[in-house]
Amino acid sequence: MARTGSWPQRGAVAADTGGTAAVWGECKGSGSKPYLAAVHLDGGPAFKCSCPSRKIPCKHVLGLLALWAQQEVETREERPEWVAKWLAARAARRTRPEAGPADPKRAAATLRAREEAVAAGMDELRMWLDDQLDAGLAEAPKHGYDHWDRMAKRLVDAKAGGAAALVSELPGALRKEGWPEAVLERLGRLHLLVSGYRSVESAQEAARASAGDDGKRAAGPDARMRGVIRTRAGVTTRVEEVLAEGERVRDTWQVLGRRDVATTDPGMRSRRVWLRGRGTGRIALSLSFARADQTPVSPFRDGTEADTELAFYPDGHRVVPVDEGHRAAPAAPPEAGTVTAALDSFAAALAEDPWRDAWPVVLGGAAPALDKRWYMTDPAGAALPLSDPEPWRLLAVTGGHPATVAGEWSPRDGLTPLTVWDARGKAFSL
Repeated sequence: MARTGSWPQRGAVAADTGGTAAVWGECKGSGSKPYLAAVHLDGGPAFKCSCPSRKIPCKHVLGLLALWAQQEVETREERPEWVAKWLAARAARRTRPEAGPADPKRAAATLRAREEAVAAGMDELRMWLDDQLDAGLAEAPKHGYDHWDRMAKRLVDAKAGGAAALVSELPGALRKEGWPEAVLERLGRLHLLVSGYRSVESAQEAARASAGDDGKRAAGPDARMRGVIRTRAGVTTRVEEVLAEGERVRDTWQVLGRRDVATTDPGMRSRRVWLRGRGTGRIALSLSFARADQTPVSPFRDGTEADTELAFYPDGHRVVPVDEGHRAAPAAPPEAGTVTAALDSFAAALAEDPWRDAWPVVLGGAAPALDKRWYMTDPAGAALPLSDPEPWRLLAVTGGHPATVAGEWSPRDGLTPLTVWDARGKAFSL
């Protein structure tokens, strides 16, 4: 596929700031018409191809990129109409958020209606939780799946998707060994969410009343805690709002690792990319989504770092890049710590978000060890259990020797290694 003879028409579009903005080509296939493939490099990246493949990027796009990497695609002033239209449409979408909402009053009314619906859903959830505890925990295994699913669907109808996801975990917890503790833990998390949401509402009402009397604000959860609780309940924030009003932090953001996970929607999957600022030490989470049969596309690549500005969602961790066209550069291994430092970091994250079940950690001089199950140990002998019962790829990369390892820690599942840096500082994604 990466042969010049297969691409009689191909070219690169120069960027205004230098470099290449896009690459396009027309590939000869088995049909009468060529496949039209293009890559927008400074806008995501984004891919386009007229072939019937459902893979993104498809083999034609990968072949075109390989030719470009081999310097077999020259920059051309002229471009086909289909390339010009595609790039113009993408440019229009990127500038659309600056226009703002067409009707601010209507947008505010929509948000108010949604918050009222979520509040009603949380009230119903509180009564449902009381019913579960009144019936007794021993009754939980007798309920069929419909018992839990009905409550989850009512929460979805109330636009409280986050709370619905927590309820959906209950049937799975009942099938595990030691289910009473697992179910009680999840019911406790739900109760905490209901109480926290009500506290946020009460604090907002008190603040409004106080501001009306003497201008002083009533005490209550800080902005980040409010953001965490609302997000966990299911109140979403649009990307446009984050870019317009979210906290912005510029730093050199190093990619610690990525992990693809399933979502509550069986037709979707998501990619979590963990970042850490070299200057601020702040942790950031980039999320991207795709259909279940496709690979989510992230603007960040493993083993690199990017000097760019990120806009934070209200929860203080999820981010969206302000400039998706940032340049990535190879990065040295990140600053690493011990198991104790990793657990302290997770504890601090839990203090801000008690519903968090995964957090990035970086261990230095870490080596795998087997004692009935696999662990990752630090030089002091402290260890974290691995989530994978057969971590063969990790063993193949490290050879069992100490290395710098970045992973995702979850008390429920264990440590999932994401990236390993060998003795020469080369990064390997796991």
